[in-house]
Amino acid sequence: MPESESESWEYSLCIPNDPRAVTICRRTLRLILTMHGLIRLVDVAELLATELVANAVCHTKGPAALRVRWSAGVLRIGAWDADPEPPEPPGKLEQLGEAEEGRGLALVRACSDLWGWQPLSRFGNRGKYVWCELASTA
Repeated sequence: MPESESESWEYSLCIPNDPRAVTICRRTLRLILTMHGLIRLVDVAELLATELVANAVCHTKGPAALRVRWSAGVLRIGAWDADPEPPEPPGKLEQLGEAEEGRGLALVRACSDLWGWQPLSRFGNRGKYVWCELASTA
C-alpha cells in the first residue's frame, strides 16, 4: 500500500450557490484523489460527489461545501448545505425509470457502501450534511 493511502487526510471546499460549482467540485475531487494515489476510486467518487453537490446547489438557496476525508481505507464524501430539512428518501433506481429528477440519492445509495445525513451547523448557519462512503478495495 502506498504511504499516502495509510495516512488520514481531509479537504473542504466552500462553494457558492452556483451550478458551475458542481464541475469545480468534481474536478477538485479528481485532483485530490489522483494526488493521493487513489485513482481507482475517481470515477465512482466523481459520480457521488456530483450528485451530493448538485442536490446542495439545486435544492437550496444558500452556500454549500464539499468535504472529502480519507481514513482507515475509507473515502467519505459529503456535501453541507444551508437547508436544515432532511433529504427526500431515495427511491429504487429501477422504479425511477426515465425520470429527469429524483435519481441523485438513489444513485448515491446504489454506488456507495454506506450513506446518511445529519443536521449540521457551519459558520453560524444551520443546515445538513449528506455523506457517503467508499471502502478501498486495494
